[in-house]
Amino acid sequence: MADGADLSSFVGGPFDVRAVVAGLRPEVKNDFLLDEVPWGNFPGGDSVREAVHLLHTCTSPVRTGAGTADGRCANDMRAAAVLAVPFLIRIAADTRHPRRADALNEASAPARARYFGVASRDALLLHRADTRSAAYGPYDDYGVEVSGYPAGWSVAGARAAITADAALLQSLLDDPDPVIRISAAYALATATDPDRAVRDGFATRLTVEQDPIVCAALVLATAEATRSHPHPPTTAWIREQWRDRAQTPEVRLAAAIGWLCLTDEPAPDDLRTAVDDLVTDELSHTMEALPWMAVAGGSGETGLRRCVREMLHPEQPGPVDCDDPWAH
Repeated sequence: MADGADLSSFVGGPFDVRAVVAGLRPEVKNDFLLDEVPWGNFPGGDSVREAVHLLHTCTSPVRTGAGTADGRCANDMRAAAVLAVPFLIRIAADTRHPRRADALNEASAPARARYFGVASRDALLLHRADTRSAAYGPYDDYGVEVSGYPAGWSVAGARAAITADAALLQSLLDDPDPVIRISAAYALATATDPDRAVRDGFATRLTVEQDPIVCAALVLATAEATRSHPHPPTTAWIREQWRDRAQTPEVRLAAAIGWLCLTDEPAPDDLRTAVDDLVTDELSHTMEALPWMAVAGGSGETGLRRCVREMLHPEQPGPVDCDDPWAH
């Protein structure tokens, strides 16, 4: 496939990753029958298959999750990584697996088209409404990957894979490990959720969650899911969270950022005051435990600081990228 090519003949076929991942039989996913997956139909597929195998069997000498899913997304070659998503979720759900956190951390990477350094109100939570044609899907304006593969097909396929395994991921919201709970919320935030079942799961977990940073993750996940499926009552609820002085600073800041991404309204004075009062260097680094923040930062600027600057103080220049030879 190449940019500008007529994709209609590929829709639903063996080179449409959306169709391939949707057609994986349950036993293929549950029993890790990797040889029944057409990895070779997609750029770099054989290396993704090998990485999943090494992670599943714990035979990889490098502690890097699937060893390729996140890296391929960073290199804008995520199509084959989509096929890894169901297997990564099952590794994460295996409480005996020593690298389940690595797997879960990688599982949601293909479901986000752009995320490194993204911190603006219109781009931090990257879901888009399902308004496109059935043939090309709602993500056809994402362009093409470096291989020429339609990036929107990869994103849609990954989100569909996560949606298909939402029940497995929702069970991880109750995991004893807070890192797992955060990563599960991050993945579930990309699921298709028209009936708000996923968001209801976030709300249920919030009623018993004691860890402030996990609560903040649940709030941001709720906001991201609502960006994809607008629901005014949920947006209003998020607004009340940053206004509630009884809430922890982590939750109030997550709610402020989430609300800003859900509305085009000018930031009210009380939000600006709350954010200015709550943001500290210590809290900025604490919030890096949230994957939304961890990937938003860069150039020595934490994700929280960058979000605050771009969303509330766009007139302020950002830090110079020391790695950019053209920056002066």
